[in-house]
Amino acid sequence: MTDLHLISVFLIGLLGGVHCVGMCGGIVGALSVASRSKQPFPVPVVSAAPALPQSAVVDNALRVVAYNGGRIASYMIAGAIAGGLAQGARTLSFVSSLQIGGYWAANLMLVALGLYLMDVWRGLARVEAVGQVVWRRVQPLIRHFLPMDSVPKAFALGGLWGWVPCGMVYSVLLTAMLSGSAASGAAVMFAFGLGTLPVLLTMGLLGTRLQAWTRQRRVRIASGLLVLAFGLLGLARAANGVSLGWLDTFCVTPAAHQGGH
Repeated sequence: MTDLHLISVFLIGLLGGVHCVGMCGGIVGALSVASRSKQPFPVPVVSAAPALPQSAVVDNALRVVAYNGGRIASYMIAGAIAGGLAQGARTLSFVSSLQIGGYWAANLMLVALGLYLMDVWRGLARVEAVGQVVWRRVQPLIRHFLPMDSVPKAFALGGLWGWVPCGMVYSVLLTAMLSGSAASGAAVMFAFGLGTLPVLLTMGLLGTRLQAWTRQRRVRIASGLLVLAFGLLGLARAANGVSLGWLDTFCVTPAAHQGGH
């Protein structure tokens, strides 16, 4: 996968940030509160209150960064697994048919994500139920890292939170699977994780103010339309099996005839 395609994946993460804020909105609280409590799903937030001493602000900020670092690391692990499985399957005689089907599935998932962000069709939420199988095994580990009063604990909790069932993550994970190798799959999910980072870090600084902005219908529609466009371009290329010229830059998945490179 080229750097240009990774930029497209980054944009998917950035635009999908409105979903991240919406999904985590009910569990967002001040990091200082999360550190003292036994909240089952703590999301670190830096308090912008001037009453906090500078040392506390720095400490909270470090935990926010560590938390998101752990989250992105878990995405990369999932991407490496997906890309590695696909790489191993290349020895199978029917892999080309599976690959073509994968291109369609990956771009259909992007279409579904776009509709989901616009709140037009929420069918993607049903896909998240699949991830509950893994999440039920991961969830009990959270209590071992509470209270979240240190950077290592924040990193560990972020790593566990990265396995929360999320249709947006699954849609990009299909792209990681088609990237051709474990390393490429990890790179795809790293680019995606970096895309989500600005919104989630800003959420830590602005809290409910950012939530209110991302819940505006015009913001969700604009983000959803752009993600939808990524998916439709990919479907057009999958249907024709040929390059779309300069529009290929905006296709998240590689062309089917390129064999995943």
